[in-house]
Parts: sequence; structure tokens; C-alpha cells
Amino acid sequence: MKNVTIKDIALRAGVALSTVSAVLNGKTRESRISEQLADRVRGIATDMGYEPNQTAVALRTGKTRVLGLIVEDISNVFFAALAKIIEEEADSIGYKVLYCSTENNEDKARERIRMLSQRQVDGFLIIPTPGMRAEIERLSAQQKPLVLMDRYFPGLLVPHVVVDNYNGSLMAMQHLLEKGYRRIAYVTIQLDQVQMHQRRQAYDDSLRNAGLAVDEELVLPLSYYCKPGESVQQIRNFISTRPGIDAVFFATNYVGVYGLEAIKDLGLRIPSDLAVICFDDHDIFRLYTPGITIVKQPVDLIAQTAMQLLIRQFEQQPGKAAGGNGLQVLQPAHLVIRSST
Repeated sequence: MKNVTIKDIALRAGVALSTVSAVLNGKTRESRISEQLADRVRGIATDMGYEPNQTAVALRTGKTRVLGLIVEDISNVFFAALAKIIEEEADSIGYKVLYCSTENNEDKARERIRMLSQRQVDGFLIIPTPGMRAEIERLSAQQKPLVLMDRYFPGLLVPHVVVDNYNGSLMAMQHLLEKGYRRIAYVTIQLDQVQMHQRRQAYDDSLRNAGLAVDEELVLPLSYYCKPGESVQQIRNFISTRPGIDAVFFATNYVGVYGLEAIKDLGLRIPSDLAVICFDDHDIFRLYTPGITIVKQPVDLIAQTAMQLLIRQFEQQPGKAAGGNGLQVLQPAHLVIRSST
């Protein structure tokens, strides 16, 4: 089928090409075109199935009205929820979203940034991997509208929106300590990322503040690249070889899911044999019996705030640094107490 052009629309409407162009580009007022005529032109364009050439639009306006979203793993419920809200927010202001995952692979992360740059996206929303610092610095130096989410690079002046990981983990530990648990294990992921360091720091500080020693024997760091079955086995071995553990704090939701499988395999009862708490929610935690106590991240606020920071950069005057002053927006986490503790 032949593509419909503005020349076809002009012939059907009996008007000049410049009139059709002005109407379809939202310049009816500047061109002194009546709303009645503009409505007729738009109606004809719709009836004929006109689709604007996005490449031509981008060349003319310098804008593609497309955003690039890079997350760690789109199959993870946290990142999937974040992507969904960002897409809804973008739709509301006439933007589309291209999104992709890095799986914490530095080469893949760099390739994703190159791909989105080649697509000439108007702005970037990125959950960075540890090795992306140089790419983030480059985007910032090029004054690309950019916001980091969930994590950031200390000392790098780029706007970012994160949950208060430290105080969120502190609430989780204080809850366990107030309930009388003393041999609290910590299962985490080996990632050199600021949010993971903050969660671990809160675990250590909570124990010390309660007059308890930090016992590295009660800490299990799993490899990020460990397969699910291997992770379950490691957690099962870890719990079974540490007698006296009365609670486990899982540092991420998917590790918590592995943990529940390991605890079930061991035949332990929650919370009578072992209390369980996890940073971040998961559908399984709500449906599990007993329900799993969690530290809830405000996904909607993180996504909405990130979009607001990005839009603010679109509105800046040309020549201003896209990164602004490296604004950090810290969103509070909330403790959701269920029956597992």
C-alpha cells in the first residue's frame, strides 16, 4: 500500500501543501488557519491513514519524542513495575519509551547506551551497572537529559532518584531486634553497587547498636550470576550449617524467593523455626503462608520523580548542563509487617 503524503492530503482537501504542513505540525495559529479548516484537514489525514515520517519530524524539530530506559532485568518485578509507570507517565506527555536490560553485564550496558544514542532518544532513564560510570559521565558531558534510578555513582553530579536503602534496612533490623531475634543472618548479592553497600552497612550498624557482634559467618554473599537452583542450594547449605540462626534478612526480593524455597526444602517453619524479612516486595511474599514481612520501595514515586527531573531538563535553556547540580531525591522506604516475623 502506498504511503499517504501531505501532498495527497492537500489534493483531497483542496488546500495548499503549506496549509496541511502547518495543521499537522500544530502551527495553525501562527499560520492564521481557522479551526474549522484545521479540523477538516486533520479529519482527512485520519481517514486516509496518514502516518508522519518520524525521521523527518526528528530532523526538522531535533526531537524524536522517544526516551531510553535501561534497567537491570526487565523480568524482575521491581524493574518491570518501574518500567510500566514510566511508560504511562511518558504516554501522558506524548513520549514513547524504548527499554532494555543490562543483566549487570558491563559490555551489554555500554552497547545499550550506544544503541539508544544512535536512535537519538531525547533523554535517558538509567539503572546503572557498576561499569557504566564512564558512559554516564560522557552523556552528562554531552548535556544529554539524564536521570539515574535505584542507584548512583558517589561524586558524579548526575540527577538521581533512589530509595533510602540505609534507613529501610535499619527499620527491618530494628523490627527483628525488637521481636527478640539475636542471631540474624544476612543473605545478599555480591555487587559493587551503592544500594547494596548501604543495606549491608545498616545490617552491621544495627547489630553494633544493639550490643551484638557482626559475625561474618552469618553473612552469605551470593554471586549475581549464580543460577537459581545453585542459589537455593547455597542458601540451604548456609542455613543448615549455622545452628542457632533465628532470623534471616534477604537483601533483595529474588534472593528472598530463593530463600523461601531453601527453607521449605529444610522443613523449617516460618516464623517458629526461622523468621524471614526481605528488602523489596514480590507477589509471592503476599500470597505465601505465612505472609513475608518486607521493606517496600515506593516504585510509583521513584518513577514519577525521575520523569519530573527529566522533563525539567527538557525545559532548561540550551547550553545549560543537563545534569544540573547532581540533585539526589531520596524516597523513604516503608516496613510492611506480615506474619513471617
